[in-house]
Amino acid sequence: MKVAKEWRLGSMGDTKILPGSRHRSPLKRPIWIILMVSFVSLFLVCAYIYPPNSDVACYVFSSRGCKVLTDWLPPPKRELTDEEIISRVVVRDILDTPPVESKNPKIAFMFLTPGSLPFEKLWDMFFRGNEGRFSVYIHASKEKPVHVSPYFLNREIHSSPVTWGAFSMVDAERRLLAYALKDPDNQHFVLLSDSCIPLHNFDYVYNYLMHANTSFIDCFVDPGPHGNGRYSTRMLPEVEEKDFRKGAQWFTMRRQHALLVMADSLYYSRFRDYCRPFADGKNCIADEHYLPTFFNLVDPGGIANWSITRVDWSERKWHPKSYRAQDVTEIAFSLNLWNGHMKLEVIFNGNFGQYSFSC
Repeated sequence: MKVAKEWRLGSMGDTKILPGSRHRSPLKRPIWIILMVSFVSLFLVCAYIYPPNSDVACYVFSSRGCKVLTDWLPPPKRELTDEEIISRVVVRDILDTPPVESKNPKIAFMFLTPGSLPFEKLWDMFFRGNEGRFSVYIHASKEKPVHVSPYFLNREIHSSPVTWGAFSMVDAERRLLAYALKDPDNQHFVLLSDSCIPLHNFDYVYNYLMHANTSFIDCFVDPGPHGNGRYSTRMLPEVEEKDFRKGAQWFTMRRQHALLVMADSLYYSRFRDYCRPFADGKNCIADEHYLPTFFNLVDPGGIANWSITRVDWSERKWHPKSYRAQDVTEIAFSLNLWNGHMKLEVIFNGNFGQYSFSC
């Protein structure tokens, strides 16, 4: 029979025996901590999904009531309205549909004017020699224009009276877009007024817009009384104040975005009903807010957030600054060779490098 030997250290005369391994009891898990964390987590989840409907339930957990929860819990996602679901489906399909390529892409120049165009001769020189590369549409809201250029003859569309600051301005813009969209070759749409002029020759403008994969729509947050101060809570739930935007009226827009504007009825109706001068004691100007807010909601990455139309608001008035004769340093009508047609450059005091038009 074998006997287990002991391990010994040192000399034979001074021997020590190592103690055998001691039995260790299993670690006690902090069960109460696990239970407490589980309870708190379950409580928070329930409070988020089923928020308390009475102040009494809130004060059970905090003297500040329900506000202590809403301060740091993420806001619950609201259910979309039927109109929002329909709108998002239409927007998605339009944006996901590849644009139809035209063999003869054109720019639609849309003039929003009360009557005749005082700079029509200047525009005539701008268009000359570029036939087939542009279209002209005129919305004359007060009187039938008298034309001096063949490019503007018989280009008036059905027009209705337009009041400055009223929603009729937005309706006129949409009407111009609708007529311009009838021509499938129109790929870019430029909104202009009777006081607008080109700052560069046609080739520069044409190449700049046709190679741009964006729409130039002014869009920014204005926290002041003439910005978010115009917002009405009646636009809820579809338009929240955090999404409310402002921008200059003048835009250049890709065909895809023009189709979005035509397809919109949800946000159009909200601004038609609740963004009007002196509505609810606020002076909301729809043409400064509708399109910037609309595109901020449906395709914020598809717009440049600035306009290529130069407008000077430095005088801080209801209307932008008007340019006088002393503001023009040179008007050069030179017959320089520029793709076989007249070269037109209008040079103003100031740096307008990023702009193609001025109003």
